[in-house]
Amino acid sequence: MAEQNTATEGEPQDLTDGFHLIIDALKLNGFETIYTVPGIPITDLGRFAQAKGMRVISFRHEQNAGNAAAIAGFLSKKPGLCLTVSAPGFLNGLTALANATTNCFPMILMSGSSERETVDLQQGDYEEMDQLAIAKPLCKAAFRILHAEDIGCGIARAIRAAVSGRPGGVYLDLPAKLLGQTMGAEAGRKSLVKVIDPAPRQIPAAEPVARALDLLKGAKRPLIILGKGAAYAQADAEIRALVEKSGIPYLPMSMAKGLLPDTHPQSAAAARSLVLQKSDVVMMIGARLNWLLSHGKGKAWGPPHAKRFIQIDIEPKEMDSNSEIAAPVVGDIGSCVSALLEAMGDKWKAPPAEWISEVKEKVKSNVERMAPRLQNNNVPMDYHGALGALRRIIKDRPDTVLVNEGANTLDFARSIIDIYQPRKRLDVGTWGVMGIGMGFAVAAAIETGKPVLAVEGDSAFGFSGMEIETICRYNLPVCIVVFNNNGIYRGTDVNPTGGADVAPTVFVKDSRYEKMMEAFGGVGVYATSPDELTRAVVEALDSGKPTLVNAIIDEKAGTESGRIGNLNPQSVVAKK
Repeated sequence: MAEQNTATEGEPQDLTDGFHLIIDALKLNGFETIYTVPGIPITDLGRFAQAKGMRVISFRHEQNAGNAAAIAGFLSKKPGLCLTVSAPGFLNGLTALANATTNCFPMILMSGSSERETVDLQQGDYEEMDQLAIAKPLCKAAFRILHAEDIGCGIARAIRAAVSGRPGGVYLDLPAKLLGQTMGAEAGRKSLVKVIDPAPRQIPAAEPVARALDLLKGAKRPLIILGKGAAYAQADAEIRALVEKSGIPYLPMSMAKGLLPDTHPQSAAAARSLVLQKSDVVMMIGARLNWLLSHGKGKAWGPPHAKRFIQIDIEPKEMDSNSEIAAPVVGDIGSCVSALLEAMGDKWKAPPAEWISEVKEKVKSNVERMAPRLQNNNVPMDYHGALGALRRIIKDRPDTVLVNEGANTLDFARSIIDIYQPRKRLDVGTWGVMGIGMGFAVAAAIETGKPVLAVEGDSAFGFSGMEIETICRYNLPVCIVVFNNNGIYRGTDVNPTGGADVAPTVFVKDSRYEKMMEAFGGVGVYATSPDELTRAVVEALDSGKPTLVNAIIDEKAGTESGRIGNLNPQSVVAKK
């Protein structure tokens, strides 16, 4: 780290530089892993970090490295760290940073940048770009460090901004000159900051807690909705205790699945439409009334103004964002849930038996109706047969982390594959953005040490598929299943002109994705039936070897835009 400076007067002085101060500041604050793509000016930063004992995971594209850092933040409650080069590399990482902020994942994007004096005068420096200005609207906070003595402060501020309050993405700008700046090693050491209590508890007041419980007590058809904020909070025991003590049916959003096992008797996941429409009081824990919940209004929710909402969130500004919140409870989820539990006392009255019975009967009938479809062994496979096979595998291996993206592949998997442990389902989240798959899979394997099953639509896989080389390079226990139906949504569209070009949604027929994995030394399997799919995935999870299963799905099986086809505008003229 240090070098001798014999040119100064007096005794020789040990020196340090920006490279090593950044690494020392990160290590001081518990960072162990950097997700990155090397290049000018940050190549040596990665090399030095590895030499100092950090794990440096190098990707093929910055967006995937950023997605890895984002989900690392979700899984650990500590900021995931992504390091990129300047300008284009920064822009590639920025998509992941914006997505992390939207999903409330703590993440820090550190990017090298051109020098201020040339950027500000627009003199045409190498990859010249005012990156700080571009990042600011798309993340929770953005900082630039110009002087080596400010590195400790800058990294401390980034950590606090990322995890305090509602978590999110933070940008940290590192001009190239900063990395080579020197200062005295002892002064540098003293300039570093170890962050103390970066995300302090925010305890709710007694009055809103009592107000929320009064609403629940008077409810005839109460419902609890668990969002991914509840999963992020890692207050798993408290949330389970609250749900079970209340006796209220609960509906988990996709990344909250597993906070309680999906087979729990109070789970209303299989009766989603019924509980959304008929409930009269809805308590949301770490969930937002955004598009994923139809903004809390419309046909999905039954008659207008028929519901009263309780919302637990750390961000006061979230309240009333779409529908009136009758009982806002502001604070961190762990503290809020603990306060509710304590205030409930020992004589809490269960919801009306008629409501519990109605929900259970609907769950039972829907599960029974679906069961035969999940047992089919059709060739080529349909979504139900293929996902039914994967559902049984996850049941036998509940500690497997499921990564899931696509259109139909995502939508069907959400409702078919049961999850039994917290934070074991990772998917596209609030934006519904495709391309998170391989970055999430890499980080899930590294951060948890558990086997990962990535279930990908063939279109979604194309966004980040080159990272299978990364998976093989680091020999990660990741099994990728590509649901191959020859196109986006379906592989059956045709060019209406009869020309040589295929339709925009159609891919090369019968693409051999498994050969890509074989090219990098992994295991490739071609599967045409649920039985073949089961054998391949079980072997992959047992062996821990990087594996890609090319699962052939009937190209007619999908629907347009999956289950959100209503968001896809239709042309009236085209139908005439």
